[in-house]
Amino acid sequence: MSKPKVFEKPAGVKDYLPEAVSKLRRIEKSVLDCMRRWGYEQIVTPTLEYYDTVGIASSTSDRKLFKLLDRNGTTLVMRSDMTAPIARVVASLLKEQPLPIRLSYHASVFRAMEDEAGREAEFYQTGVELVGDGSADADAEVVALAIASLQAAGVEEFKIALGHVGFLHGLLNETLKDRPDAQTALKECLLGRDYVGYRKTLGDLGLGISVRRELEEVLRLHGGEEIFAHARRLSRDPLAQASIAHLREVWEVLQAYGVSGHVLIDLTMIGDFSYYTGMTFEGYAADHGFPVCSGGRYDNLLTQFGRPAPATGFALKTNRILELIPSGRTEKPGSVLLVYKTNRRKEALAKAAELRSADGASVETRRVPENTKPGEPALTSGEYAEVIEFF
Repeated sequence: MSKPKVFEKPAGVKDYLPEAVSKLRRIEKSVLDCMRRWGYEQIVTPTLEYYDTVGIASSTSDRKLFKLLDRNGTTLVMRSDMTAPIARVVASLLKEQPLPIRLSYHASVFRAMEDEAGREAEFYQTGVELVGDGSADADAEVVALAIASLQAAGVEEFKIALGHVGFLHGLLNETLKDRPDAQTALKECLLGRDYVGYRKTLGDLGLGISVRRELEEVLRLHGGEEIFAHARRLSRDPLAQASIAHLREVWEVLQAYGVSGHVLIDLTMIGDFSYYTGMTFEGYAADHGFPVCSGGRYDNLLTQFGRPAPATGFALKTNRILELIPSGRTEKPGSVLLVYKTNRRKEALAKAAELRSADGASVETRRVPENTKPGEPALTSGEYAEVIEFF
């Protein structure tokens, strides 16, 4: 293996220059403030976790985990999401706190994306977890908060696709009861949005015409409120029926919030079906191919940490949102450049301290050569709201 060149970085990681960082921090602050107003308190967890606890419990496949060994030979992982670490905290440090618990976070997470061009190995998430409430109201709350958070971040045009993993589980159990491999193959196609592959898989299963048509009908289950009636007719399985009833109730709560106009029903969207247990959703911004947020219900995770409890939540893909928000002007509101000569250094630095304390201004100081004349443009390169000279 060749030695990396001096300016090379590992694949999937990037540098953020000051302008991008400023924009990232504005998004982070605005979104976390929004979450705080909804009653969510911020939490910070370690970058490193034990593989045998958080690593195994996470929704990330094993091959996408960054693993390393500590000095004792114990396998660690760099956190691949925030949900599993928060579940660990809720079941341990917060075990005496009554449910429900509302927590928010902003953190970098790490996933090995081999052979996936354009995917990032380190990226930022800002999100919430609502632990201890299994109701449709709780599911609707996190969807409504996701909408409010996207708006707080500055995303103007977006839609939330809302689904439920239970519907497809029920439908496939009804139609392919003794064929678990076929069920998994069809779910994998839907998870990857491979509708061509879904139809091909159906064709290869040797199904009767009526069953095949029923399963092809799944691909039409996306739209507005009318999808509920369509789905109820498609399957009589008790789990499928209960899932649609729950999703209908979530929709009604979203109508009460006044945000259902941002939501589309999409029963082809099942999220990670090995992890999510109920409602799932994704948010898509206009003209952006990747989701900018995702979430759902995961009622089995807390059991792995010894404190069984229902839970639901979401994460914003902060890196992707960063690409959607205009940079705006390079001038920083309130930024001040304070230039001085040696004989007035003490006075100038005192003034800088005064401005920083009283006005909260961003103040840069610069000592200039003694032969400098007032107002020389070369001394004030860059964009500043004000330049103060101490000559």
